[in-house]
Amino acid sequence: MIYGVDVGGSKIEIAVFDEKLQRIESWRVATPKHSYEAFLTQIVTLVQQADAKYGCKGQVGIGMPGIVNAQQRVLSANVPCANGKEVKADLVAQLERPIAVENDCRCFALSEASLGAGKQYQKVFGAIIGTGAGGGFCIDGALYKSAQGIAGEYGHHPLSAVLQQKYNLPILACGCGLQGCLERYVAGPGLAGLYQHFTTRTLTSEQVITAMRAGESEARHAFTCYMDLLGSAFANLIKAYDPEVIVLGGGMSLIDELVEALPKAIEPHVFSAVSVPDIVRAKHGDASGALGAALLGSKVHA
Repeated sequence: MIYGVDVGGSKIEIAVFDEKLQRIESWRVATPKHSYEAFLTQIVTLVQQADAKYGCKGQVGIGMPGIVNAQQRVLSANVPCANGKEVKADLVAQLERPIAVENDCRCFALSEASLGAGKQYQKVFGAIIGTGAGGGFCIDGALYKSAQGIAGEYGHHPLSAVLQQKYNLPILACGCGLQGCLERYVAGPGLAGLYQHFTTRTLTSEQVITAMRAGESEARHAFTCYMDLLGSAFANLIKAYDPEVIVLGGGMSLIDELVEALPKAIEPHVFSAVSVPDIVRAKHGDASGALGAALLGSKVHA
C-alpha cells in the first residue's frame, strides 16, 4: 500500500492508495502546531494505524506546507513547531522505512501534471490560490527539483511597484519574513484585505464576492484590483517557467469570475508577443495534495 500524508495548518490527512494509485480511504486528525514531538507522533500514529489496518508496511510520501530545502529542513509559518527541523530524517528514524517529503503545493502540481488536469501537457505549473499562494512546475510528468527547493514560490515574488502606486496599496509584512510578498494580496484573505483598504469595512473574501455579484461598486473595484495583482503574479511565473498550462487549485480557484477573468488579467503584464497559456481548474481538487505525496512515496524504495 501507498500512503499520502497531507499536512495542513489545522489538519493532517492520510490517504491510502493501492499500487495503481487508486484511493481506498482517508482520515484526518488535528495538526499539533506547537510541539514538535507531538507533531511527529501524530504522523507516526497515522502511518502505524494504516499499517495495522492493511497488514503491511506501506510506502509513505508527505506533503508539508512551507519550504522543504535541500537539507530537508522545514520553514513553515503554518506549522511553526517544525521550523528548522529535519522532519524527513526524524520520521524515517521512527517509521523505520524510507519516505519522501515535499512541499504540499508541489505535491499538488505533481498530482495534476501526472494524473489530473495537466496530464496532456508536457510543461505544467500547478498554482494554489487558497490560504496561501504557492505552486510547483512539472516537466513530462516529473516535478522540477530546484537547487534549494524553492522553485514555484510565486506568492513570495514582490508586489509590483507599478500596481502598488496605481492602487495606493500598503506594503504588508509576510509570514516568511519578507516585505510586500504577493501572497498577502492574492491568497484567499487578500481580497478581504483589499476591500478593507478601499472601504475601511470588514468583510470576508466570500462576502466580498457575494457583494460584487449583487452589484456593489466597492466590491467590484476590490475584485478588479485583486485580479490585476493576480494577473501580475501569474505573468511573473509565466516569464520564469513558460508553462503550457497553469492548473489552479485552492479555494479561490472555485470562483468562476476569477477563472474567467484571469487570462485577460495576465495579458497586460507579459510581453505583447507572448500568448497566455491554458488556464484550467484542478481535476482532483482537495485530494491532489495527498495523491501527489503518494506519487512521491511510491517511488521511494528501501
